[in-house]
Amino acid sequence: MTTILIVDDELQMRTMLKLYLRKDFKIVEAENGTKAVQTLQSRAIDIVLLDIMMPELDGIEACKQMKTVKPNVPIILLTALNDTSQKVEGLTIGADDYIVKPFEPEELLARIQVQLRHFQKEEQTNLPILTFGELSIDSISHTVTVHQKEVKYSPKEFELLFLLASHPNRVYTREQLLDLIWGLDEIVDIRTVDSHVRYVRDKLKKAGISYQPIETVWGVGYKFDWEGQNETK
Repeated sequence: MTTILIVDDELQMRTMLKLYLRKDFKIVEAENGTKAVQTLQSRAIDIVLLDIMMPELDGIEACKQMKTVKPNVPIILLTALNDTSQKVEGLTIGADDYIVKPFEPEELLARIQVQLRHFQKEEQTNLPILTFGELSIDSISHTVTVHQKEVKYSPKEFELLFLLASHPNRVYTREQLLDLIWGLDEIVDIRTVDSHVRYVRDKLKKAGISYQPIETVWGVGYKFDWEGQNETK
């Protein structure tokens, strides 16, 4: 489950944010900037919600230090002031987004999901070539080979295979795959995910792969399993 670090000196605000987010995320709290930086150093955090107006180490300075510690972890700044200069300063020093209090829970969730998508895509670009036995996936040339012979995929089929292969054994729901690959702006039926998975599997099978790496997790979605536990069907 995705872990969110909530940083705010006001207990009431932290409690409200937990109510908004606890259904979909694991919550970690920090009541000041210093503790937030320490938490980011010691724990696996996927995204940070960081209040700007805090005593001692404020959100701007905490953001600077956090980006030094883990530059790729997204940070969304929270503030009660709709101040353009403060927004610019926050974004300039490395914050990924900015939201003004009060805000609707739906807006906050949407902004979190956008940043997580960007983060996941950045993670993938750090792995240019993935190799799983006879299967090789090259993110630079967008080529897939089985037994050193190229398997032709459409751009979306390649994105689907590469996303799953970049995170072995991680289960993605159909909705997550639709969002990450086709995006929020494209209207696509959820069954499109299933059809693309089928195309990817069929082409791997025809290429002579000895195992089926894309496993269906019934009632949930799909995951990549390359250890040969699933027979090619």
